[in-house]
Amino acid sequence: MRRPAAPGGNCVRHAVAFTARGAIHAAGIGIICAMILSIAEHHAGPPADAAHRANVANCHSVHHVDEHGAVDSGESMRRDVSRCSGCALRNLCLPPELSSDDIEQFHQVASMKRLVRRGDVLYRCDDPFRNIFAIKTGSFKTVMVLRDGREQVTGFYLPGDALGLDGVCSDRHRWDAVALEDSLVCTVSFARLEAFCHRQPAMQRHLHRMLSGEIVRESGLNVWLGTMNAAERVAAFLLNLSKRFAARGYSPNEFQLRMTRAEMGSYLGLKLETVSRILSGFSRAGLVDTQGRNIRILNAAALAAV
Repeated sequence: MRRPAAPGGNCVRHAVAFTARGAIHAAGIGIICAMILSIAEHHAGPPADAAHRANVANCHSVHHVDEHGAVDSGESMRRDVSRCSGCALRNLCLPPELSSDDIEQFHQVASMKRLVRRGDVLYRCDDPFRNIFAIKTGSFKTVMVLRDGREQVTGFYLPGDALGLDGVCSDRHRWDAVALEDSLVCTVSFARLEAFCHRQPAMQRHLHRMLSGEIVRESGLNVWLGTMNAAERVAAFLLNLSKRFAARGYSPNEFQLRMTRAEMGSYLGLKLETVSRILSGFSRAGLVDTQGRNIRILNAAALAAV
């Protein structure tokens, strides 16, 4: 996939000779910086399509959304966001120790919801860092645009994941965040979140756990890219998605890939043809059943043994 390079000069310089492995290594460094700074103060698939469309339609019909996908910050909007206590993803975003009063205070932190259409950009490389974004529905990829216009995928994010932490270290985002489908995100002011963490140690510990989880996940990918062959990388990627879906209450064995095979290959340091060949081989061997982007894991143990 090619497109004009993003305007940020710093981002272009960072992108020179940027490989898949380098992308993940840089991501890990960014998250480690985030951890250091923060101590001082990510069914039969993803959400069922019908329910996902209903959530998106509800947000779009109830609140005014501007051309950037931002919802007007009126009282009706705040009431919508205040349903954190009833959100199915609450345990991924908030620690269980928070009381009802604590959650009411947190509503002043998560003060806006955004609708991001498929293919639209939530933020770009070199944009000023002000907010992090909790994905309510939908999914995103983060990408770095190389000097020649090619995209290097640096991550995939699902409901309950936090986007934007790459900006904590330098006060500017290092990647573009692009919606893989129509998505809803809750916007969280990082300055307000820091202040809230000072008052709520449980939330500070939860933020540290989130950051630590990102470090572990990115370090794991370094292992994939540094020690695994192509088939092992694809198998590990599918099993990792399975685990992440299970953590969100979805089926670990049947899900839909929101990313293309080319995007998967970019993330894993593989060519599109290689990813397609490996998935076809897994299907012939009875490890998975693939129907377009629909994946059904038939033998997880054998897949893990690839």
